[in-house]
Amino acid sequence: MQQDDLDIRNRLLVARLPAMPQILIRLLEHLQADDLGMPELAELIAQDAGMTSKILSVANSSAFHRTGRSVGLEQSLVQLGTDMIKTLVISESVFQTFNSFPHSGSTDLRAFWKASLTAAVIARDLARRMDYAQAEEAYLAGLLHNVGRLALLATAPREYAYNFTARDDETLCAVEQRTLQITHSEAGAWLIERWHLDSFLADSVLYHHEPSARLETAHPLIRIVRASHLLACHGLDDMDVADVCALTGLDNKDVSLLFAAAEKQVARAATHLGIDLDGADEIEAPPAMAAPAAPADPVQQRLSEEVRNMVLVSEIGQTMARQQGETALLESMVRTARMLFEFGNTVVLMENPTGQALVGMPIGDVQRIAEFTVPLQHGGLVAEAATARKLKFLHKDKLDLSLAEEQLFRLLGAETLVVVPLVAAQRCLGVMIGGIQAWQLAATERRVNFLQAFGNQAAASLENAISERGHARRQLASVAEEYREATRRVVHEVNNPLSIIKNYLSVLDAKLARSEPVSAEVAILNEEIDRVGQLVGGLTKLQPAEGGRNTDAAKVVNDVARLFRGSAFMPEGVEIGVAMGEGPVEIEADGDVLKQILVNLVKNAVEALPQGGRIEIASRGQVNLERKLYQALVVSDTGPGLPPDVLANLFAPVRSTKSGNHRGLGLSIVHALVKKQGGVITCRSGRGGTAFEILLPMRQSGQSAPALPARMPDSV
Repeated sequence: MQQDDLDIRNRLLVARLPAMPQILIRLLEHLQADDLGMPELAELIAQDAGMTSKILSVANSSAFHRTGRSVGLEQSLVQLGTDMIKTLVISESVFQTFNSFPHSGSTDLRAFWKASLTAAVIARDLARRMDYAQAEEAYLAGLLHNVGRLALLATAPREYAYNFTARDDETLCAVEQRTLQITHSEAGAWLIERWHLDSFLADSVLYHHEPSARLETAHPLIRIVRASHLLACHGLDDMDVADVCALTGLDNKDVSLLFAAAEKQVARAATHLGIDLDGADEIEAPPAMAAPAAPADPVQQRLSEEVRNMVLVSEIGQTMARQQGETALLESMVRTARMLFEFGNTVVLMENPTGQALVGMPIGDVQRIAEFTVPLQHGGLVAEAATARKLKFLHKDKLDLSLAEEQLFRLLGAETLVVVPLVAAQRCLGVMIGGIQAWQLAATERRVNFLQAFGNQAAASLENAISERGHARRQLASVAEEYREATRRVVHEVNNPLSIIKNYLSVLDAKLARSEPVSAEVAILNEEIDRVGQLVGGLTKLQPAEGGRNTDAAKVVNDVARLFRGSAFMPEGVEIGVAMGEGPVEIEADGDVLKQILVNLVKNAVEALPQGGRIEIASRGQVNLERKLYQALVVSDTGPGLPPDVLANLFAPVRSTKSGNHRGLGLSIVHALVKKQGGVITCRSGRGGTAFEILLPMRQSGQSAPALPARMPDSV
């Protein structure tokens, strides 16, 4: 049999063995805190439907119930008593956990259960006789003392099936060590340690095969479990009884009475739990032996190992892909590596932005690693693993360790460091460094390919996380840029009504001095002040308002013309005319947005007429464009026209030849506003002046557009 198949520790790490039931964990917490009374027991049991059913079943059985009426949970608890309830909760929880182990259903567990229940009952009675405060903990330890045998059966059924039924003695431990490199005591302790109990429970399981002479000064729970194991497995053998007496302080008579009482209690417990122990004593327990090794095909074994590793790497990748953020991903990566490869402390160093060094990533409790740096030039084997993209082993007895390497050894508390490069698409993102002890080195060296594949998978997940972080940063930068642009747009637009307000204040001042009516001017000032508020409020939207409101364009045009005519903004020599025809001009657009568009265009036209001239806002009737009706409005001036280079980039937000921080923004804003209203804007310019034509959607009447002759807007 090859060594690779015998590394049961690694197989135990990846085996999906059941976790400890939550009800049992909470029960132990209450017991250790010494605050478990009947109310707490009732609350605990009521939260578990299976446990409630079990308690009711026992309470209504003939052993406890004498009347014809069934009793409820509260009455059952009172009827059974605290001690019986605690025993039932512990036993049922462990029984359900044991039976969910792989291969348990296909194995005869009668002898196993009888030995476990016997050890549990004896351990509880010994605890009471020795004045050990936690009698229930002793009962649980007795039940679990051989759980390692189930763990080995679940993990290595082919190698361990025969020895699972073998006699439980030192010979069995020796055969387990020789064939599997681990005893069932060690496997059971390892399993219990994963449950993170604040107890000597794991130690009591680990040492239950130790020579009694070594345990005479050990913790009481360790001695109790060792003694209960001797009695449960070997009965009243003289030598074993002497060991029990030495461990517990009892005499031979007390031990004999305790053993005799245990048999009745085990039968009663089995009945309550529904466990069939009939014929358990007739099951033969042969001596343990190492099965002869079948000749193995090394190529087939290697192939099997590689396939197994590929499956594991795939599952690891899926697990890592589900992590949210780099921190969670790094924690998952370290946790998985420690489980798969039995690393002790583990750290991750990532390449810094300059690519000159590896810097520590703070994970979990190892926060000071964030201040740790390894230069990629002259950084020893750690740096070499990153630059060469190849896994390295660093040994503590190496003579020329760098200072950084010495620090890593102290930090990780290991005899050997395994430096795994994190390579994605031929680029090394950093390294993961796990600490192992000397006894682990040979097994770890045989798994180099697996380690390298794990590093590659982790690196791919890290690269995705880094890419997502970069995408998020770009999105934030984009939003910030949008906000800056919106701010510039609002500041630019606010200047228009503020200029109008300033000019109308001058007009208002002059009229008041002459005692003339000012109601029209005050109304305009109110409108413009409201418009300033709307523009500033638009900052929260980032984008101009959408269209969709019905507006009389003729009224808006007349308001804009009146605005400019009545203010000092319109210089002498410049006149503004309106040609909108008779009656309303209904369009589907926001009136305030149309006013904003026209104010910008008229203001630009005024600035284009320093020597005087005429501005006109006119309706050019309806336009059918791609079977949709538009109203055409034209804002024209008699200025000198636009230069070709300006005309070519007319609606882009570029700086014009005008002075000021926001010059050149106006027409880009106009273009955006028209587009948001579902319209089109074009421009013609020449020596005779400039004309902007705006097509805005006509108000929908519910009928299809009439078949007017198609007229395209004037092109730039």
